[in-house]
Amino acid sequence: MKQDIFQAIADPTRRAILMLLAVQALTPNAMAEKFDMTRQAVSKHIKVLHECELIKPEHSGREIYYHFNAKKMQEFDHWLAQFRQSWETQFNQLDQLLTTMKKKKS
Repeated sequence: MKQDIFQAIADPTRRAILMLLAVQALTPNAMAEKFDMTRQAVSKHIKVLHECELIKPEHSGREIYYHFNAKKMQEFDHWLAQFRQSWETQFNQLDQLLTTMKKKKS
């Protein structure tokens, strides 16, 4: 079953793993060393990220290195972009309202 990307990035540990992999490819053991949890727990997080295609495995001899999948994150960013303009407009309107209210108080 394919995981939901929103559930994947909702978890702080998975976000931390993505941040690590954005800098460099790592093995599961190298990732596990960065967290205060078992290798099996980290492997579960890796599985979710892999199922969402946020990370990609690359075999190198007996090791598996996981890489950050920037293309998948770009797809996610494009999806968010449709809301970004609306949010910016609403924040600007709120800022103008607060400025007006502050001037009236003075």
